[in-house]
Amino acid sequence: MQAIRAKGNKSTELKMVKLFRENNITGWRRHLPLPGKPDFTFRKEKLTLFVDGCFWHRCPKCFRDPKTNAEFWKNKIEKNVKRDRKVTNELKQAGWSVVRLWECQLKKPQRFLTSIQKKLEKT
Repeated sequence: MQAIRAKGNKSTELKMVKLFRENNITGWRRHLPLPGKPDFTFRKEKLTLFVDGCFWHRCPKCFRDPKTNAEFWKNKIEKNVKRDRKVTNELKQAGWSVVRLWECQLKKPQRFLTSIQKKLEKT
């Protein structure tokens, strides 16, 4: 399993691309070489967007502890959460705004799309 190197969660990223296009949200780029490799970056506005998987990043709404190999998964997911905090702090210290969305939020996107549009208009 450690030999598998992910490039991100394509299904959630493609959903975001579709939502951005449907809502005329422009100016984004994918996978710029910034700390944490944000899923989407709005360079002009200095805004980064991460779409975090509910299981891998411990969504407070959806996450359920695995029943098998519990200690392994607890450690793995805790490292992910700590890394997320570290990356968010690094980006904020570098002057970037950071938005983190949960995968489950893609089911009803209008709320977070409105918030992203407001953030983009502020700059």
